[in-house]
Amino acid sequence: MPFIQEHEPDILCLQETKAQREQVEIDLADYEEYWNSAARKGYSGTAIFTKVEPVDVLLDFPDDIVSKYTLSDNYGDTNTEGRVLTLEFEKYFVSTVYTPNSKDDLTRLPMRELYWDVAYLEYMKQLEKKKPVLFCGDLNVAHQEIDLANPKGNVGKHGFTNEERQGFTNIIESGFIDSFRHFYPEKPDMYSWWSNFANSRERNVGWRIDYWMVSKSLLKSVSNPEIHMDVMGSDHCPVSIEVTIGSPEA
Repeated sequence: MPFIQEHEPDILCLQETKAQREQVEIDLADYEEYWNSAARKGYSGTAIFTKVEPVDVLLDFPDDIVSKYTLSDNYGDTNTEGRVLTLEFEKYFVSTVYTPNSKDDLTRLPMRELYWDVAYLEYMKQLEKKKPVLFCGDLNVAHQEIDLANPKGNVGKHGFTNEERQGFTNIIESGFIDSFRHFYPEKPDMYSWWSNFANSRERNVGWRIDYWMVSKSLLKSVSNPEIHMDVMGSDHCPVSIEVTIGSPEA
């Protein structure tokens, strides 16, 4: 709440909410709420709070994507885990995503590499044909060595495998812009997640795995990407951008 009161975001995107709406005590009178909770209680989930009324609300992947890709594995069906929530506004889409973790033993990496990452990118490109897209969330990957404190010690480990990094490269090559790295291509020691072990946060031994990605056509309207490393309350911290598209709704 102090973060919301200080920054007054027009659109606030949350990942890993782990709750059904009725389980949550929260009062944000200025915002409309949209939730996509997992079928499994206490797991995954996304939500968007917005001061701007959307044109449409889209939950999960559309049917054509679901029929094309194998989005389930031994852990479950990722399309029932509330991992994707997208709002359509007048001039753009905003999507928030909680990308599946490939697990310590990489047992979820095949599904992630071959299906999930490909499916989500295809979905965002599909939306982009209609209007520009901004998508954000926990993508569960550090793209470059600058994006984590200990790259050499984590090569090949979940969140920093060649496969996951290539998935992010594919997003970039498709035309989406990593807003923070675009403005700060060489700024080190900026992370959005820290392990709960070994005083990682206090020592800033972290990873940048939370992103705001934007359509290239919106780049001129984007400014001031920030990673709010001082905001506590989670093992992640908020990341933000400012967008001005020539109307109050921006």
